[in-house]
Amino acid sequence: MTVHHLNQLLLVCSLVLLVAVAAVRISSRSGLPSLLLYLGIGIAMGQDGVGDVHFDNAELTQVIGYAALVVILAEGGLGTKWKEIKPALPAAAVLSTFGVAVSVGITAAGAHYLVGLEWRQALIIGAVVSSTDAAAVFSVLRKVPLPSRVTGVLEAESGFNDAPVVILVVAFSMAGPVDDWYVLLGEIALELAIGAAIGLAVGWLGAYGLRHVALPASGLYPIAVMAIAVAAYAAGAMAHGSGFLAVYLASMVLGNARLPHWPATRGFAEGLGWLAQIGMFVLLGLLVTPHDLLDDTWPAIVIGLVLTVVARPLEVVLSLLPFRVPWPEKALLSWAGLRGAVPIILATIPMVNGVEDSQRIFNIVFVLVVVYTLIQGPTLPWLARKLRLGDSSEAADLGIESAPLERLQGHLLSVAIPKESRMHGVEVAELRLPTGSAVTLVVRDGESFVPLPATVLRRGDELLVVATDPVRDAAEKRLRAVGHGGKLAGWLGTDGEKHQS
Repeated sequence: MTVHHLNQLLLVCSLVLLVAVAAVRISSRSGLPSLLLYLGIGIAMGQDGVGDVHFDNAELTQVIGYAALVVILAEGGLGTKWKEIKPALPAAAVLSTFGVAVSVGITAAGAHYLVGLEWRQALIIGAVVSSTDAAAVFSVLRKVPLPSRVTGVLEAESGFNDAPVVILVVAFSMAGPVDDWYVLLGEIALELAIGAAIGLAVGWLGAYGLRHVALPASGLYPIAVMAIAVAAYAAGAMAHGSGFLAVYLASMVLGNARLPHWPATRGFAEGLGWLAQIGMFVLLGLLVTPHDLLDDTWPAIVIGLVLTVVARPLEVVLSLLPFRVPWPEKALLSWAGLRGAVPIILATIPMVNGVEDSQRIFNIVFVLVVVYTLIQGPTLPWLARKLRLGDSSEAADLGIESAPLERLQGHLLSVAIPKESRMHGVEVAELRLPTGSAVTLVVRDGESFVPLPATVLRRGDELLVVATDPVRDAAEKRLRAVGHGGKLAGWLGTDGEKHQS
């Protein structure tokens, strides 16, 4: 490749990224998940589009898709709040295991008896489309605040169910007879256990190291966090465990460890997550050949109807029988099982393994994801409002960034008070920060001043709080408590995290 060709490639990639960024704005206004727009960009660049780019390397797509999925899971884990997701873990675990089995069985039966696919192809499709996508769900629900139990179940399920689904798809795509169900069950349990153990261990060790070793530059913290998350995936996969579960759990541990320079780390992870999604969906759009999709459109619609109307609701109802979940929440969970990038990536596994009719499997999955995301995505906020599950009473969390002052044995906390915070109207003295910490500066409307004890804090203010090492965590906990509970927040009554609805 010459320098001229490299310049042309960089120009094309830059234009694609700019168009994709503009697509984010369009999707936020229209309510459509951005994945549809990214796929459209890829299709437009493909052989049936204006770009006329011929690309059919399923193996390369699978490798890049796996790498992108690792980044997306890491970003999702970093943004998961433990106290919000903890009560939802049992329900999410059942949905991600027993629920997946229910969904695979019902969807595969529909594909076999209604569409006429062979059992192997039907089982592959049933497994592929049983994985939900958190990015697709929350891209359309970000303007509709839901009870934390619902968001916790959706988020945990989408982080957990990738692992068993990948195991099933690989097993069904292998040459020779499919293993007995009890063998598959044992393999899934073992791989999940190994992945969970490695993910938790790597996350804890990484968080411990980052909290006790001051790096020379703040920009190194985001890189170190993402490197630890990727290392968890690699370690889990090399140990014959679930690398996807390992990276999600390690990232969740890191995300709840109150690391230094956390807002910068979250921003970096979100940027990488967007880049991974854009690249992955554009590549998947390039891989598909639109004129070959026509013959598989109706089979995809039929299978998708079975999945959406029968399999997903039964999966939710049967999985949540042991839990006291209200019917409105079950209804929303049933409709919120959006499929996104993961099913399309997993559909490349039978293509790489040479499974018979694997191209048809990919086409059916592609059409199913696009059609039903187009239907479910825009209607999710409407359904949440109709079911009266919108909860606008919860206060927004504070944005707190911590910078270690190693030589001074202290920390500088930068606190941003959002519009919905209950810290608005609280006096500095009413914060009741622990001894060893103090508000040293307030920035309001672009001007900074040293506050007095009677200074009233306002929404939009930015505070600089200095805290010594021993009280750093207590100071941050108290700030978050006041942000959620106001001036009457007690040390034991409000802990700075969102409570269950």
